[in-house]
Amino acid sequence: MKFMKLGSKPDAFQSDGADVRYVISDLATDVIVHVSEVKFYLHKFPLLSKSSKLQRLVIKATEEGTDEVHIDGFPGGATAFEICAKFCYGMVVTLSPHNVVAARCAAEYLEMTEDVEKGNLIFKIDVFINSSILRSWKDSIIVLQSTKALLPWSEELKVIGRCIDAIASKTSVDPANVTWSYSHSRKGMSCTEIVESTGRTSIAPKDWWVEDLCELDVDLYKRVMVAVKSKGRMSPELIGEALKAYAVRWLPDSYDALVAEDYMRRNQCLVETIIWLLPSDKTSGCSCRFLLKLLKVAILVGAGQHVKEELMRRISFQLHKASVKDLLLPATSPSDGTHDVKLVHNLVQRFVARTAMSHSGGFVEKSDDKMIELNFEQESTLALGELVDGYLSEVASDPDLSLSTFVELATAVPEAARPVHDSLYSAVDAYLKEHPNISKADKKKICGLVDVKKLSTDASMHATQNDRLPLRLVVQVLFFQQLRAGSSNALALTDGGGHTCAKPIMKDQSDICERRIPRHPNSLNKQVTSLSAREVEHRKSEHRGGGGRNSFKDQLGGFLLQSRSRRIFDKIWSSKGQGENGKGSETSGSSQSPPLSAKPADVKPSPLPPLRNRRYSVS
Repeated sequence: MKFMKLGSKPDAFQSDGADVRYVISDLATDVIVHVSEVKFYLHKFPLLSKSSKLQRLVIKATEEGTDEVHIDGFPGGATAFEICAKFCYGMVVTLSPHNVVAARCAAEYLEMTEDVEKGNLIFKIDVFINSSILRSWKDSIIVLQSTKALLPWSEELKVIGRCIDAIASKTSVDPANVTWSYSHSRKGMSCTEIVESTGRTSIAPKDWWVEDLCELDVDLYKRVMVAVKSKGRMSPELIGEALKAYAVRWLPDSYDALVAEDYMRRNQCLVETIIWLLPSDKTSGCSCRFLLKLLKVAILVGAGQHVKEELMRRISFQLHKASVKDLLLPATSPSDGTHDVKLVHNLVQRFVARTAMSHSGGFVEKSDDKMIELNFEQESTLALGELVDGYLSEVASDPDLSLSTFVELATAVPEAARPVHDSLYSAVDAYLKEHPNISKADKKKICGLVDVKKLSTDASMHATQNDRLPLRLVVQVLFFQQLRAGSSNALALTDGGGHTCAKPIMKDQSDICERRIPRHPNSLNKQVTSLSAREVEHRKSEHRGGGGRNSFKDQLGGFLLQSRSRRIFDKIWSSKGQGENGKGSETSGSSQSPPLSAKPADVKPSPLPPLRNRRYSVS
């Protein structure tokens, strides 16, 4: 920190209480100057020899027959006036970054210019500011902070503007030429100077200036960042990092502190300023997590709609990089539930629309750059599907979440984004668990989101034992599992015979499964009858032959029809003899009457293992 000493005489100012200051001298004082609540007992000659303002005030007081002068609105108050008075007496005065602005504004008010006396106070302070203060990184920030209490004088004297220009210029200095020894967060660093240097005594990171600027008030910080961006030498990533550090420094963590009445307006101004300062490049500079946090704060503090719109537009460019926790935005209306699912739906729609517009031509162009870009878009689409399904699993437990809102968000994701439906099935199951009283039509609608052909073996096993699912969906899962198990056995037999077989394509399997899964109860009964007859015949052959290698379970690929799965088959089998009342063709909801072949202690369905975080590769 830089200092400047003026004068040579010892300090002779004394206090008499909190509101009286006087000078120890053999001569009696002949003028009383009132500044704020303090009285200064002084001598006319030293003051009038350096201040034009005091000359006029004393002459006016003499004409009125008094020796008292009243000064209202003095910049810097009594402390700044005392500095000027000591300079007039030639006493020692120490100027520092903390008081130099107040002294400069006070000298301006008192008109202590070169016209009155050469080498007056204004001249000496300007030399100190230009030659020392503005060349020091730390001192420039301290001086800029002190200017806010001295408005509008500090603005009119261009002290603020000169400090901002000096700070912005120093942020653009090559880090290799910076002696880095001052930062608020670096442990073990001494609070000395950051100065430009030709030597390389220490290596400063590119963001060495970021945290130091966080000490500025929001209005001054805004002006500094505008100057930094106008230089054109700072990357969007560094700008984004600086804004994130400032938000962490000033935005409170707790909800109560954020929405407190005394600080609501300040927080609103703060978040709007940060959003206004975001880099112009919407695809870089700020992470999606940081933008979503800003959106959450903007919602809580009631920021303007244009602010939210700008954030949503930026988020839509990199929504696939977000996490489920980031998307848990608070709802603006209590009737909408706990989380703002509609806003997330809006973000997903924007992301999908942007992706579709950017690559409407598919793989027409065969250049390497085009292929790489398309692969990136495919990865981002898959990431979006995983993100939305995980988000649906989180918000499904909200009792106020409507079915239409859930379905709209689930269907907003392209089909290509869900090669596996395990996470979507988990979300649907969570919704059914939280909303057990929905109608059969609504249950059919939400379960229709799940494609049984895209469920893994674990998810299929869970679905076959899930009492919350409609009967038709469970039957479809059972038959597709049977088909898949049979295909696996066929491939195993082919490989065992020494023949090569190409790996079946999932799409072809889906088409075959679609044809094989019965769509009518009569057709289903026929297949179940056939399966049961085959099982009885095989058991007889086992009894005659002492047990064969390929059992009925092997024919089904080892898929065990336990618990609810077995009860479903028994229910369908028994329905053939129930007459024409149609009770045996029930296709939705779980059975309320005990199955014919059910045992008193059936195996309860095992919980679905965590599917949301599993990653899949589909060939």
